[in-house]
Amino acid sequence: MPTDLTVVVLAAGGGTRMRSKTPKVLHELAGRSMVGHVLAAVQDLEPRRVVAVVGHQRELVGPHVEELLPGVVLAVQEEQLGTGHAMAMAMAAAGRTSGTVVVACGDTPLLAGDSLRAFAAEHEAAQRAVSILSGVVEDPFGYGRIVRDAEGDVVAIVEEKDADADQRELREINSGIYALDAAFLAEALPRIGNDNAKGEYYLTDVVHLAREAGLTVGAHVLDDVRQTEGVNDRAQLAVLGAELNRRILDRWMREGVTVMDPATTWVDADVVLAPDVTLLPGTQLLGVTVVAEDAVVGPDTTLKDCEVGAGARVVRTHGELAVIGAGATVGPFSYLRPGTQLGAEGKIGAFVETKNAQIGAGGKVPHLSYVGDAEIGEGTNIGAGTIFANYDGVNKHRTTVGRHARTGSNNTFVAPVAIGDGASTAGGTVVRRDVPPGALAVSSGAQRNIPGWAQTRRSGTAQAAAAEAAGGARPAGGDASHNGGPGVGDAG
Repeated sequence: MPTDLTVVVLAAGGGTRMRSKTPKVLHELAGRSMVGHVLAAVQDLEPRRVVAVVGHQRELVGPHVEELLPGVVLAVQEEQLGTGHAMAMAMAAAGRTSGTVVVACGDTPLLAGDSLRAFAAEHEAAQRAVSILSGVVEDPFGYGRIVRDAEGDVVAIVEEKDADADQRELREINSGIYALDAAFLAEALPRIGNDNAKGEYYLTDVVHLAREAGLTVGAHVLDDVRQTEGVNDRAQLAVLGAELNRRILDRWMREGVTVMDPATTWVDADVVLAPDVTLLPGTQLLGVTVVAEDAVVGPDTTLKDCEVGAGARVVRTHGELAVIGAGATVGPFSYLRPGTQLGAEGKIGAFVETKNAQIGAGGKVPHLSYVGDAEIGEGTNIGAGTIFANYDGVNKHRTTVGRHARTGSNNTFVAPVAIGDGASTAGGTVVRRDVPPGALAVSSGAQRNIPGWAQTRRSGTAQAAAAEAAGGARPAGGDASHNGGPGVGDAG
């Protein structure tokens, strides 16, 4: 590998065919921007410096690149006058440069670091002035063609609009990725002209300039030519996104992950999976999600920036910035919002929503509950239909439930409130005050039965008839409304 290496990433284009307010190179595939994928690949070269050429919407592209790669040098191309002009801006920004300069395009998200390493190493070993990363394709339309002489040496790169009929038949294409001797490049750039169909300064002109100087020019044919494929519109974005996902899944399956249905499974580039993880159909693992061995995720589950412990089971769940402990179970139809932490062997069950909630080892929230801004201790069980009322209309407040507590169904905990270790709450209880350890909290009054209510207040209905047929007692004092029975609010 070259030890004195500069990489230039071309990211100044407008991408008008994307028809988007977002710069082309910032459109995402597999959880990274296109230029983010390219920057990840070029870092495998361990370059001395990286220069990113920005232009169109540089106020968005520049900070994004700097965030991904601190220390990057930004070169501004005010007018997009071609790749030769872009390289002149890059070299001016880079300052004194020696060794090898590798040029990459910011819209080639499939580009792999090992391919760049092989390309740069071959260029250095052959002591060329110019090396071109090329590929052979079935349909070369739109690409610059590699023109070779009878001996197979590269003599030119001809753009589609400048090619004659014979040159258009050539199937070896220019990827737009180059390796260049820095000293030659410094001498050649001022000599590039714009006498062509588009009136632009083509970096491809360095080929004939090198040959005129008697220097060596070569092309490194990449077998996996799709790595060099660029994106120009949303349709190509979708095609390359699917291909990138296929490659990611293929890599994980070869490392011991079971993917039941690759056609419906999507895994971002920064996700980490252990051997013996199983992904069921309809699963999306996004961001920097990490899944430990023997965990099963899916079906129909989306996790973003989550941690899933060994042997956990997550089914039909949406989660973000959540931690799921080893052996825990989640779902179906659970919603884990940021700040959720479920301990080992714990459970978040059907139709449960959690937010900023820490649930201890073996703790359970099995059914139909909302748990927000809460801490639930080890071994505690939360009854069905429970609401942690954490918001007073102005501020959020926190609820604490101790270890091995047992709360009844249809409870409401009005925060801030604390339920002690080993405490219980009765069904239907609204907890407004702290509950001491081991105590039972009851907020409802004693039950009263009003005889004959249905026959009197629902006279003539099926309800009244059923009560009469079952021998239901009539009211002793006449109309039930005069016997403490003002009626009920029917669910409807």
